[in-house]
Amino acid sequence: MEDIVNNEITLSAKEEKILKMLAAGKRSTEIAVEMHLSLPAIKWYRQRLKSKFDAATTGELLVKAIEHKML
Repeated sequence: MEDIVNNEITLSAKEEKILKMLAAGKRSTEIAVEMHLSLPAIKWYRQRLKSKFDAATTGELLVKAIEHKML
């Protein structure tokens, strides 16, 4: 699966939902409960999102997502 196409970042439906929940200020535990996923799964998705956006922190992830007009 290609994550970046022509400098565009593509996200799965789950990644999009998690990104929006992070932007809303939800914690990983809250996201896990709401999405019926394990906490390690949410942490994996968070790391995957940071990797896709080349972000070191969640704050940087959110800034870059806004810059890419994904939030």
